[in-house]
Amino acid sequence: MDNKIDLHRIADLRKRIEYHNKRYYQQDSPEISDAEYDLLMRELQDLEEKYPEARSESSPTQRVGAAPLARFATFNHPSPMFSLANAFSNEEILDFDNRIKRLSGADNISYVAEPKLDGLAVNLIYENGVFKKGATRGDGTTGEDVTQNLKTITSLPLKMKDLADTPIPSFIEIRGEVYIEKKPFQQLNMRRTEEGDEPFANPRNAAAGSLRQLDSRITSRRPLNIFLYGIGNVEGVDFSTQWEALQLLSRLGFPVNQHIEQAKDMNACIKYFERIGAIREELPYEIDGIVLKVDSLDLQKKLGNVSRNPRWALACKFPAAQAMTIVKKIDVQVGRMGTLTPVAIMEPVNVGGVMVSRATMHNEDEVLKKDVRVGDTVVIQRAGDVIPEVFRVIFENRTGHEKPFQMPDHCPECGSEIVRYEGEVAHRCVNISCPAQLKEHIRHFASRGAMDIEGLGEKVSAQLFDAGLVTDPADLYFLTKDQLMALDRQAEKSAQNLIDAIAKSKNPLLDKFIYALGIRHVGERTAKLLAERFGSMDNLISAKQEDLTAINEIGPEIAASIVEFFHEHKNIDVMNKFSKAGVSPQKKEIQANAPLQGKSFVFTGTMESMGRNEAKTIVENLGGTIHSGVTKKTTYVVAGSDAGSKLDKAKSFGIKIISEDEFLKLIGK
Repeated sequence: MDNKIDLHRIADLRKRIEYHNKRYYQQDSPEISDAEYDLLMRELQDLEEKYPEARSESSPTQRVGAAPLARFATFNHPSPMFSLANAFSNEEILDFDNRIKRLSGADNISYVAEPKLDGLAVNLIYENGVFKKGATRGDGTTGEDVTQNLKTITSLPLKMKDLADTPIPSFIEIRGEVYIEKKPFQQLNMRRTEEGDEPFANPRNAAAGSLRQLDSRITSRRPLNIFLYGIGNVEGVDFSTQWEALQLLSRLGFPVNQHIEQAKDMNACIKYFERIGAIREELPYEIDGIVLKVDSLDLQKKLGNVSRNPRWALACKFPAAQAMTIVKKIDVQVGRMGTLTPVAIMEPVNVGGVMVSRATMHNEDEVLKKDVRVGDTVVIQRAGDVIPEVFRVIFENRTGHEKPFQMPDHCPECGSEIVRYEGEVAHRCVNISCPAQLKEHIRHFASRGAMDIEGLGEKVSAQLFDAGLVTDPADLYFLTKDQLMALDRQAEKSAQNLIDAIAKSKNPLLDKFIYALGIRHVGERTAKLLAERFGSMDNLISAKQEDLTAINEIGPEIAASIVEFFHEHKNIDVMNKFSKAGVSPQKKEIQANAPLQGKSFVFTGTMESMGRNEAKTIVENLGGTIHSGVTKKTTYVVAGSDAGSKLDKAKSFGIKIISEDEFLKLIGK
């Protein structure tokens, strides 16, 4: 390859990496995996090393991430936030250690080793123990001010613990990683898919998209979490090692990853890398490797950094959990809300220790964007417990006999016409009698968060529908034991247990019943708001759109969905059938002359005697209400240990602040 071709390749790599930086850092919508991105960056670094005259300050190798989005206020980091150089083998890890020894003149180096979470890096500013500002990493110098959104993360202390033996810094920058655990990520994507929203590509992008919402109320409903892993500038406290800094953060009440360890030498680092890799699948969150940091802060300072990377730290990446297979066909599944989801059916292949033969493609746009065809050789990627995905097509393996995918015009289950509403990515079957939707609807109705009918799972729901015994949820209440015993694997005892469980559900709480109906966009939180506002199904059924939008948190789209549901005559027929069966939803009863009637509470800090959910239930049962934020109308602010900024706001408004003991007396405990 001659010099001109190399220089052309450098320009092409820079352009591609800048494009992918924008997709990853600004749009939270990556098109390639971290592993493929790392390969592009490594190739560019090697070429710039080979041709020093081609180096440029504007090259992606010389900076971190991407510029902050204009929609957020910018925040200048008091000290730079660097990204890390990567290693992909033991040899590269050993090279890093040898380089540190050579630059420092030391015979042995002690490190701190930690899991490398796949999240969004943030910088937090605390003054005299109180959280003041928080920002994304951005380009390493300037980030996006996401202070209000960070405050919604319940694991992030708004005020440091005040301990007699632990000094509080007058000023400190704390670096952390915002992330979403695997199981909450799956649940979040299931809700988004059911409601017709595009699912997040991975937990990292879900976390980034959630933290960068302009409305912090949306952020507060996302299952964000955070680990703190380092510091920048600090005043008022001295420590000499990275390990000491982490111990201080932990004592001050910050969540520090329990798997972080000191490693006395590089041999211990290699063993740590292997040990964490072995338990990777068991962790509740995604990691893509480990991070090694020189423990001595003086040595960190001496080593400094090169371009965008500190010389004293290294990201050691695990091999990507990927495999190649062939797409045999692309099926289309119909969900509870009528959403059509393409599913790739493949030759079974082992991906990260799990045999995979199916991969969800989410929607038609994703299939077309990746150009996945029946007969294609594809790369399948599986990360942790996340559903396997078709990552990319091996186009060079195409023979010309592959068949492009086309979304059907009619529902594969019932034959009804398929529609795609303007502004949505999902195709839908709008036939509410569609068998696939009805099966899912019955299962949802009986699920734990809804009517909680024990013994009525997916298989039994499908059996009941296929046998023609249940065509809508109200039919459940007309079943007999003899009908159930006629089903496969339904003995007399199990049949009677199911009959009893169905009968037991006839007087559900109103909010549970509303959620069980499966109204589009109505989750558990919205169902509770509707129950509190309308008090009965009759009132909700007759509600107009303006009545619904008058409720805080309910916008025009949700309101329209509710009105449309109760204007459908088949749904009203089902409601009448519920009444005939004796199903009578009950509004949560508040005792007469309830002691907390009309009083509102805000909790801040940690309760020692009970959890927040228990306290919330007690307050609501005694007639009170719980709010997440302090307003001038708040009656009480209950201050537990490590109370945060809500305390200061309550004082400024002159609101009564009570201790946990005073709260317990108030509720009669």
